[in-house]
Amino acid sequence: MPRVSTDQLTARRRQILTGARTCFADHGYEGATVRRLEQYTGLSRGAIFHYFRDKEALFLALAEDDADRMAAVVAEQGLVQVMRDLLDDRSDRSWLGTRLEVSRRLRTDPDFRARWQEHSAALTAATRARLERQAAAGALRDDVAVPVLAQYLELVLEGLVSHLAMGLPVDDLDAVLDVVENGVRARTHSP
Repeated sequence: MPRVSTDQLTARRRQILTGARTCFADHGYEGATVRRLEQYTGLSRGAIFHYFRDKEALFLALAEDDADRMAAVVAEQGLVQVMRDLLDDRSDRSWLGTRLEVSRRLRTDPDFRARWQEHSAALTAATRARLERQAAAGALRDDVAVPVLAQYLELVLEGLVSHLAMGLPVDDLDAVLDVVENGVRARTHSP
């Protein structure tokens, strides 16, 4: 029997995650039945669950993927850039479905909430670390503590997600994010 390469395993896992992301976005967690997951991934349940223990493990892998990508962007460019990326990805709302399902499950599922704490903490840590670096460089306002600014940015992110989930207009949101970004920057005084 031929051995499957690591690249092939990674590609198959990615195929499952991509199809599942769309399925969860279209039908929610509860509506993403095994039959639908098979249709969206183009694979059998045996193939899907060879890579993921169960539907919850598959969903958690998607959510972890998103959290890891967000933390990487935060570390390099900040949380406001994550928000700008969410606006740029308006045509692909699959991330929104995953994000909303995470929020719902955090509210209704204590076991999921406990497992999710590590990922949430990583995003908060990345946000705070970036803000600390900016503060040390003098680029961050000094009249508000870093933890307060980090929480402010996280609340704006949650508000943006809610706004997008409700299908509200996005025409001025780039300008709104400019205001948010300027709100955390060091104030410069012109002579």
